[in-house]
Amino acid sequence: MISILIIYTGGTIGMVNDSKTGTLIPFDFEQIQNNVPELARLDYQLSVHSFDPILDSSNMHPKIWTELAELIKEKYNEFDGFVILHGSDTMSYTASALSFMLQNLAKPVVLTGSQLPIGEIRTDAKENLITALEIAATKKDGKAMVPEVAVYFDFQLFRGNRSIKNDSEKFEAFSSPNYPILAEAGVNLDFFSNYILPIPTKEFQIHTKFNSNIGVLKMYPGITENAVRAITESKVDAIVLESFGSGNTTTADWFIACLQEAISSDKIIVDISQCNGGSVQLGKYETSRKLQKMGVLSGYDMTFEATVTKLMYLMGKGLALDEIKKIMEISIAGELTN
Repeated sequence: MISILIIYTGGTIGMVNDSKTGTLIPFDFEQIQNNVPELARLDYQLSVHSFDPILDSSNMHPKIWTELAELIKEKYNEFDGFVILHGSDTMSYTASALSFMLQNLAKPVVLTGSQLPIGEIRTDAKENLITALEIAATKKDGKAMVPEVAVYFDFQLFRGNRSIKNDSEKFEAFSSPNYPILAEAGVNLDFFSNYILPIPTKEFQIHTKFNSNIGVLKMYPGITENAVRAITESKVDAIVLESFGSGNTTTADWFIACLQEAISSDKIIVDISQCNGGSVQLGKYETSRKLQKMGVLSGYDMTFEATVTKLMYLMGKGLALDEIKKIMEISIAGELTN
């Protein structure tokens, strides 16, 4: 029988209405079969691991990612797949981080959640949970259909490090602007195997050290030198530069000088676009040519979530500066196209 480990970290999906107070309280996942009777029809062996205490996803932290990775490693040979129930606000960050941490992953790790609590009449929680379990259990020729970290939400499966949360109210809360969906749930559960990572040949292992000392510099018309220097002269190890369009910034002399000084002090600067869709193309316009010449890295079409967590991961490995810069511009887990 297929065995799936459900890892409950928190979030809206794990809430029910208290009939006495009317407030939302954590769902008892030890009683999951009673609360979601449809699961019995899946014919899977389900086990549950609940975090204690339950987390609001706004409090997500690299330490929790380490706990998740270590738990998956500990249980890796016992289960065919893993479903992580997670608050939607930081789900894409966790999915991106795990995609780098879980190296040579040959089993599905599917994150899901909901916009409405599982006890609400119109909840999206049941469908998201049941289909996430089906995805985690699906095999082809005896091997996992989706051997990677993915996010399932509102009938679509996204590569974890390509996903973003783009709506706080609609059921279709997630999207993947720069990469096709991996699967779609309709009358049938359709997988698009040409977009799914292949089964790895090397042994599964995890990496759990992070360096989260990262600053974020978002461009806007009229940004001042003081505002920029507050980031470039801070004691961060890396800066994510959110630029206009395909990687463009102001060409003011003071701005270029600020970035050059930061790079000269061994800070890593990665340029990503403020646009959800499309890619950074350093050097395409005059406004980005100077960035390219001074050593600003291109984030290509990476999401903000993937860029930040990839930096944390690479800097946490203690690699040489030049090695980190090299790896930031290539795909290591399907996170970018260049």
